[in-house]
Amino acid sequence: MAVASLGDRLRDLVRTFALADRLRGPARTFAAALLLAGVPFAAGSATVLIVAGSATVLIVAESATAAEAEPKPTVKQLKKELAELQKESDKLITDYYNSRIAQQKAEKAEKSAREKLAAAQEVYDRESTELRAMAVAQYTGGEPNQLAMLTGRQDPSALLSGMALTQHLVAVQDARLRGYAQVRNAHQQAKDESAARAKELAETAGDLEGRKKKAEKQIERIKDKIDQLYQAPGVRRSDGTWVPQLPEGADNITPRMRLVKMLIQERFGVPYGIGCYRAIQDGGEHPLGRACDFMLSRGGALPAGAELERGEEIANWAIKNARRLGIMYIIYRQRIWHVGTGAWRTMSDRGGTTANHYDHPHISVY
Repeated sequence: MAVASLGDRLRDLVRTFALADRLRGPARTFAAALLLAGVPFAAGSATVLIVAGSATVLIVAESATAAEAEPKPTVKQLKKELAELQKESDKLITDYYNSRIAQQKAEKAEKSAREKLAAAQEVYDRESTELRAMAVAQYTGGEPNQLAMLTGRQDPSALLSGMALTQHLVAVQDARLRGYAQVRNAHQQAKDESAARAKELAETAGDLEGRKKKAEKQIERIKDKIDQLYQAPGVRRSDGTWVPQLPEGADNITPRMRLVKMLIQERFGVPYGIGCYRAIQDGGEHPLGRACDFMLSRGGALPAGAELERGEEIANWAIKNARRLGIMYIIYRQRIWHVGTGAWRTMSDRGGTTANHYDHPHISVY
C-alpha cells in the first residue's frame, strides 16, 4: 500500500480531531494516542488502519462513538409550551361551561315539555272518557229506526232533532278529542326532542370535561419539568441536609429560600401575598431569611374553597420537592411535616387562625 500524500494525511487529521472530540473515556485516550502518532482512524468502526512509513499494520479495537443525547428543553421553551397549553385549556374550560349552560337550558325545556305533555294527556284522557260515555249512552238507549219513526206515537220531527243533536255532540266531542290528541302529540315530540338535545349536550360536556382534565394533567407535567430544571443553590451534606446560607438582597432572604418562593409564586399565584423576613427573634427561621408564609386570606379569616385547595397544593408541592430544593419543614393547618421524618405531626394549639397556620402554609429551608 502506498504511503498517503501530505494532503490526504492533513484531511485525515482534521477528521480525526473532529471525531476524537466526540469520544469519551478510553476511546478518547486511544484516539489521542493515534493522533499523536499521526495515524488516521475511523471512529465508530472496529477496524483501525495504521500507516507508519511504508509498512501497513491492521489492528482491531473498540472505539464506539457515544450517542449524542438530545438537548434538554430550556425554561423559556417549556414556559412557551405551557402558555400555549394554558390557552388551549382556558378555551376548553370556556367551551365546557358554555356546553353546561346549554345543557341546563335543554334540561329545563325538556322538563317544561314533560309537564305540558302530562297536562295534555290528562285533558285527552278526560275527553276520551266523556266521548266513551256518550257512545255507551247512545248504544244502550238505542237509535229509533225509520219504521219506528213512522209507526210510533212519538213525533218524528222531535226524534230527528234528538238524533241530530246527539250526533252533533258526538262530532263536536270527537273533533275536540282529535285536537287534544294533536296537542298531546306535539308535546310528546317536543319532549322527545328536548330529551335528545339534553342527552347530546351531556355527551358533549362529558367529552369536554375529559379533554379539559387531560390538558390540566399535561400542564401539570410541564410545570413539573420546569421545576426540575432548577436546583437548590448551596452545599448539600452527605446526610441529606444542607449547609445554611446567609440572607442577601433587598428582601433579606437566602438564595435557597428565594428560589422556593419564586417557584411557588409562579406556579400557584398566591394572591394574598408572601411574607418572609421579619426581625422578631421567635426562634424560627424568619429572622434568618430562611422561611416564608404563603397567605391564603387576609385579616386572619379562615380560607375556603379555592384558597383552601391552593394551600393543600402548595404543601404537597413542597413535600414532593423538599429534598431537591433543600426544604426543611412545612407547617399547615396546625400540623408540621419534616423532611427527616417524611410524615405529618399534629401541633399544639397556639391560640389563633394565623398562629395555628390555618390561613397559610409556612415553609422553612435549611
